Amino acid sequence: MKSKLRAIAFVLPQYHPIPENDTWWGKGFTEWTNVTKAKPLFEGHYQPHLPTDLGFYDLRLPEARVEQAAIAKEHGIYGFCYYHYWFNGKRLLDQPIDGMLNQKDLDMPFMLCWANENWTRRWDGKEEDVLMGQNYSSDDDKEHMRWLCEHVFSDNRYIKVDGKPVFVTYRYNLFPDIKKTLQLWRDIAVQEYGFKDLYLCFTESFGEQVIPSQIGFDAAIEFSPHAVIKNKIKVKPKQFVLGKLIKARKSLDVDFRDFKLGVEDCMNRTVPKYKLYRGVTPSWDNTARRNENGVVAKGSSPELYYKWLKHVVDNFKPYSSEENFVFINAMNEWAEGNHLEPCIQYGRAYLESTKKALES
Repeated sequence: MKSKLRAIAFVLPQYHPIPENDTWWGKGFTEWTNVTKAKPLFEGHYQPHLPTDLGFYDLRLPEARVEQAAIAKEHGIYGFCYYHYWFNGKRLLDQPIDGMLNQKDLDMPFMLCWANENWTRRWDGKEEDVLMGQNYSSDDDKEHMRWLCEHVFSDNRYIKVDGKPVFVTYRYNLFPDIKKTLQLWRDIAVQEYGFKDLYLCFTESFGEQVIPSQIGFDAAIEFSPHAVIKNKIKVKPKQFVLGKLIKARKSLDVDFRDFKLGVEDCMNRTVPKYKLYRGVTPSWDNTARRNENGVVAKGSSPELYYKWLKHVVDNFKPYSSEENFVFINAMNEWAEGNHLEPCIQYGRAYLESTKKALES
């Protein structure tokens, strides 16, 4: 009998204010700030994406985390993969994760993905303006892994494979010596904390496809948002919206991508010989963050998302009874138009498609 898949949804924790974001983006900034200022840029453009069932939640609140987990589990999601922000011992957006660690009665399996990029003013198109930088060193590798082992991996809800905590790295190629780092992490987890080993994964986030074992990892994760928006299309909308006025315009700077073709490419991808966990994405539109400099993927729908996820469910063969993940990216990337959580246009359609596909 085929092993039942464990669907893991990525969760963005940036739904509460922090002092750093107050300084960088204005007092009280959260992801909802971007969401609510979004406007449609052309005729038929679905913006803003506004929440319904869960409302404009604050992930510092235990009740918000309970409701988020409940609606996910109700629709077949096994667990969450929280983005984790670590900058040489300084953590950002940490309150939702810490809150959940202290909320022992919240029955929701979880893992972490270290978003190990510099924080920049990318949303304003200023890549060179670094707000918080990553500085790699052996000392930091040790401090980081010891903190994870002591405070996170020991939680009985933390997702493991054969007793090995699963830890995901977003961009492995930013490390000066990734093999050295991974071996150091494994040694600390085993020798100092008594874990059997670690189960280390990286995301195929910018088109890189390498054999995980050759660089010290156990598996790769298909980062579906990047995979599905590769195909550019030329669109010349007849109209765009500026405030309450609709004016004629010849062109628009928005970068349009073909979501349907992207899904076809993902479904037709030749399965590699290395361990790769497949991913799916509901939709994509990050103009809430980047306005006219954003990317809009045209052609997404709950029906197409269902077809894509069902294809993964039908064709993915788990590598073992516990190596059976499928990743959904994401649960709540609202400012990227990429969310399972209910919105004013689609309601629970994406969640219902998730449940239907996983149960097929």
